[in-house]
Amino acid sequence: MIIREAAIADIKQIQFVRNGVKENTLSDPALVTDDDCAEFITVRGKGWVCEIDGRVVGFAIADLKECNIWALFLLPEFEGRGIGRRLHDTMLDWFFSQTRSNLWLGTAPNTRAEAFYRKSGWTEIGTHGKGEVKFEMTFERWSELTRADQPGNSLK
Repeated sequence: MIIREAAIADIKQIQFVRNGVKENTLSDPALVTDDDCAEFITVRGKGWVCEIDGRVVGFAIADLKECNIWALFLLPEFEGRGIGRRLHDTMLDWFFSQTRSNLWLGTAPNTRAEAFYRKSGWTEIGTHGKGEVKFEMTFERWSELTRADQPGNSLK
């Protein structure tokens, strides 16, 4: 398993992953274009992919301009292996190395994603869009959580 920065050449596989999920599906796959992906990984923020045997099986993209998580998705058959956690942590480490601004995201309620973000220390702050749960992560909270991962600490 390799976690690496996403490149333009990965967009076709990123789109395959995005359209292969079972939760938080797009009502119309044409809503997220290849140009959108390129802009988010090269201009607005940065993205990462998880590659196994040369195949992208998950990805994460942070939007530095709007201070939000634009995407974090895995192919369903790769869930439960720690890939989402590694992508998440890599993305948040990068984001908070760039800014101290609060980071937010929206996700569908009553999904594995909602449970994942709660378990990951995000704070629910309301709703977003069409009934999505809106979460926030602060620099201070992320610092506490990452310190808790170090031996001898027990904040998590």
